[in-house]
Amino acid sequence: MSIKNFQFNFSGLTCALTVFLSFWLLSTIGLGWLANSVLILMVCLVTLPAIAFFVFRWWLKRNLVEDKCPVCGYEFTGLNQTQMRCPSCSEPLLIEQGHFQRVTPPGTIDVQAVEVSAKQIEE
Repeated sequence: MSIKNFQFNFSGLTCALTVFLSFWLLSTIGLGWLANSVLILMVCLVTLPAIAFFVFRWWLKRNLVEDKCPVCGYEFTGLNQTQMRCPSCSEPLLIEQGHFQRVTPPGTIDVQAVEVSAKQIEE
């Protein structure tokens, strides 16, 4: 056996050495911080969606308004402090203080028509 034919195969040794050094480094630093951070992450993943769900329900309860359209009387739901159109008559409406209000240009006089029968006029 000559020195020219003698070869070392370090491919398996370098992998094992890297794993050993990684475990040695983690054991000298300590794994308590890693376990604590994984525990905190798990708690956050469980509790944050539940908290977000209840906060969203609270926000919806405060901002969801169910009222009738002042023009056609169609009852529907909208978000407070927004402007939208009635799904039935397409009247632009502004939702303020829990009620729907018509959006009219400045100077518009809003009147309500009263139906009068012909017999009442004759009398």
